Amino acid sequence: MSKALSSATGIPLHPLDAIVYKKNGEFVERQIFDEAHESIISSDQWIIDGLGPLDSFNKRLEAADTLIYIDLPYPTSYWFVTKRLLKGLFVKPEGWPDGSSVLKGSLGSYKFLKLSPKFWNDDFTSRLDSLSSHKTVHIIRTASALNAFVAELKKPQAIHS
Repeated sequence: MSKALSSATGIPLHPLDAIVYKKNGEFVERQIFDEAHESIISSDQWIIDGLGPLDSFNKRLEAADTLIYIDLPYPTSYWFVTKRLLKGLFVKPEGWPDGSSVLKGSLGSYKFLKLSPKFWNDDFTSRLDSLSSHKTVHIIRTASALNAFVAELKKPQAIHS
C-alpha cells in the first residue's frame, strides 16, 4: 500500500526496514537510525512504512499531516506474514533488507503480532481520533477496504493539490 501511495503521489517512500537494518540484516546503531529518521521527517514530504522504535513512531505521528492506520483482523495479518514467508522461501520479498533472514523476520513479525493488542487498542484508536482534528486520518479495517483504498490511489483523479 505504501508503494502504491508513493507512486500515486510522487512522495518519496522510506521503508523503515531500510533504515533500521544494515545490509547484513543486523540492526543499525540507534544514533545512525535517529539521524536518518530525523532527516526524513524534517523533509517537506515523506512516507514511512513501518513502526520502529516507539519514540520515533510518536515523532512521526506528530510530524505527519496524513496518517493511514491499517487495522486488519489478526487472522488476516497472520495470513499476510505467512504468505510473505512462503513466497520468501523462493524469492526475497520486495524491500526486504539484503542479508536478512525471511524466516527470522517472519518469526519476529509473529511475535510482534502477538504483542500488538497491548499497543494497537482502543486507546490508540482514540488517540488517532483526537489527531484527526488537525490531520487527515484514514483507518482501514478490512482487506477489501485496503484493496479499494489502493485502487483509489491509482486513479489519476485521486491526487488533489
